[in-house]
Amino acid sequence: MTQPSPATALQIDIASDVVCPWCIIGFLQLRRALSDSGRSVRLRWHPFELNPEMPPEGQNLREHVFEKYGASPEDSRKSRETLVALGQELGFPFRFSDDSRIVNTFAAHQLLDWAEGEGRQHDLKMALFQAYFSNGEDVSDPAVLERAAIAAGLDGPAARRALDSGAHAGAVRAKQRIWAERDVHSVPTMVFGQKYMVSGAHGVDGFATLLTRLADEGL
Repeated sequence: MTQPSPATALQIDIASDVVCPWCIIGFLQLRRALSDSGRSVRLRWHPFELNPEMPPEGQNLREHVFEKYGASPEDSRKSRETLVALGQELGFPFRFSDDSRIVNTFAAHQLLDWAEGEGRQHDLKMALFQAYFSNGEDVSDPAVLERAAIAAGLDGPAARRALDSGAHAGAVRAKQRIWAERDVHSVPTMVFGQKYMVSGAHGVDGFATLLTRLADEGL
């Protein structure tokens, strides 16, 4: 993303989880709308755990979707096909399998909090989406997280030390509470110009319409 001067940039805050497919879809739709509009932005990612009680071993994704949402195998298949098709349109490969698992993401959010201070939060976020959805990797595994950090241009051993120390756990919990207090229960949730909050993936045209309205209002 462009790194413009704070005076001219539109601030966009996004609460999301790295195992949320609609989070990467929504972001890529927004990115395309931003590219078409020529707007420059200052983007910040914020932590949200879809499944904060998920155990360390995770759970088979199809089983999880059935237990949490009541989705049948056919519903699950159609949902995956929809995501794959949307991903292809946006240049992002989703690769699902019968062995795909949902995992705990608290460690990933801690690493993202650390990466923000290193100026590489967005790069790490993209690397984590790719690791989980495109490569089928376990983003609760410290080794996977370290590799993602390296892919994002960060120092691998420093990333591992940040994880092992647990120094960012408190900050992540505090940020999660802020979004909970704002009554955010689903992601992606995006806040534009610290004023307009929208949830979900609205399509390129939908985001383009919103950006035009913001520009008309001087944001």
